[in-house]
Amino acid sequence: MKVPVALTIAGSDSGGGAGIQADLKTFAAFGVHGTSAITAITAQNTITVSAIHEVPVRMIRAQIDAVVEDIGVQAAKTGMLASAEIIEAVAAAIRDHGIRNLVVDPVMVAKGGARLLHNDAIAEVLLGRTLETLDDRRQAARDLVALGPRAAVVKGGHVAATPAIDVYWDGVEMVELTGRRIATKNTHGSGCAFSAAITAGLAKGQGPLEAVRAAKVFITAAIEHSLELGSGHGPVNPGFSA
Repeated sequence: MKVPVALTIAGSDSGGGAGIQADLKTFAAFGVHGTSAITAITAQNTITVSAIHEVPVRMIRAQIDAVVEDIGVQAAKTGMLASAEIIEAVAAAIRDHGIRNLVVDPVMVAKGGARLLHNDAIAEVLLGRTLETLDDRRQAARDLVALGPRAAVVKGGHVAATPAIDVYWDGVEMVELTGRRIATKNTHGSGCAFSAAITAGLAKGQGPLEAVRAAKVFITAAIEHSLELGSGHGPVNPGFSA
């Protein structure tokens, strides 16, 4: 049986809630065969990231080469890329293999292992300013696309308002994606699963907007069916429909 193939280039989460583990669960939920190139091994649970071990750059490149050269990849995503050297190596591999369907989820983690910021605030770091309003997110999406990507999604889940509104911009069409706000602390891995869902859609031949719309519906349900695990922030549940 032939199935679409997606590649995740990201870190491993020992707690199973984010990173490579969340991505592969999400790919499976969409009927896509998941492959992986692990960039870092993390020791983490629902409370903290206690240690990070970066995979050597030559091994990261070897993983990508092995997957693409034999199995082939219809879409790929990046997650945790822990150093400039790793970013450069991954970017070179993507260029060399001509991977055009690429989702970049710029996960940011401190050297000590702690997350520097909430996933929804990453656009603020990339653009160097605070995003407080819906208009701010609209302009941020425009500015991110001006940096080079074909499309950008600026999430609004961190804004204390109902409902949660994400903004999509592809240089032509500005779309607001509205979802239910769910009262739960269990959102670990939500950014990973969301970006993996977009990647899965692209691997299946969907256009960017169609893939983002489906991913928004998926992550809302995955949060609604999130898991009570550990004593901190439990993970979302990519397998809710299984």
